[in-house]
Amino acid sequence: MLLFRTAGRRATGLRSYAAVVDARRALMRSKTWAHRHYASEVEQRYRDKLLQSAQKQGFKSVEELRDHLKDEIAAKKQDLNKIDPLAELEAYEAEQAKKNQGAGMTAAQPAIDPNLKRDPYKTLGSYLDVDKIRKLSAQEIEYLWRAKWGQSKDAMCAVVPSGIYERMYKHIRANPTFVLPLPREMNAPEDAANAKEGMELHYIQWQFVGPTTVHCILTSLAEFKLHNQYARPHTTLEFFTDLINDKDIVLMKGAVEPNSNVKPHDAQLLLLNIQRFYGALGEDSQAARDRIQLLQQFTAGSPEFSVDRLIDLAQSMEN
Repeated sequence: MLLFRTAGRRATGLRSYAAVVDARRALMRSKTWAHRHYASEVEQRYRDKLLQSAQKQGFKSVEELRDHLKDEIAAKKQDLNKIDPLAELEAYEAEQAKKNQGAGMTAAQPAIDPNLKRDPYKTLGSYLDVDKIRKLSAQEIEYLWRAKWGQSKDAMCAVVPSGIYERMYKHIRANPTFVLPLPREMNAPEDAANAKEGMELHYIQWQFVGPTTVHCILTSLAEFKLHNQYARPHTTLEFFTDLINDKDIVLMKGAVEPNSNVKPHDAQLLLLNIQRFYGALGEDSQAARDRIQLLQQFTAGSPEFSVDRLIDLAQSMEN
């Protein structure tokens, strides 16, 4: 009797459990149906609004509108995936500063006063009588230009063949800002025996100031982040294209701020790498292609931009 009763209770329990399971399944089916029904209603209302918007713009369907906007949508997605290259470089700068307590780094300069009246930019005519030198040969102009600036310890000059400048210029227009590393002895001067070399990053900005005048201004990245557009450049390069058509040359003059601790040989090294990354020394070798690719990655805000790769390519002897 006891055994039978136990069996009966078990059977009753099993029937009750089955009923609970069935009830739960029914509830889940009900919830699933309700969710699908609600989602379908929301989707339909949203689709109706999209269709109305599409029809107002002259499209017959939502798909037709989506196809029309696919390039714009792709561009917006690409913008959202961009990174700020300068923000990505902050970690490297912070690490360098922590290691060396600022020893050997470019000294900060006072910011440019935004209320200060600026002089108009200088043209080639500010330095030479352009009408007179047009009567000279390209070789004679080069001799005159180098003689004019060769004696100044804080000045640089160059005569750039038109083909090389035009090759650079297409990359300058497409990539008007960049960063370049500059080797620095990171220990304090009194510890010169144990001096170690580190890298300081410098911000490169191209400015198209006039129809025949282009400036390239160089500032330490740390100073640019401190003062932004009012950062005082330590080096300014001026390119004059007045003679590019009739003499096939572009004249360049560079000046290093005497109050900065950037020396002319530092500026010359930065200038060399400006040429290398902007294609002046050629575009066909693997090293040249890699430099131009990195330049484009910086401009695009690509996550593939790498400061370690930048330093490697800047120090590489391959052109």
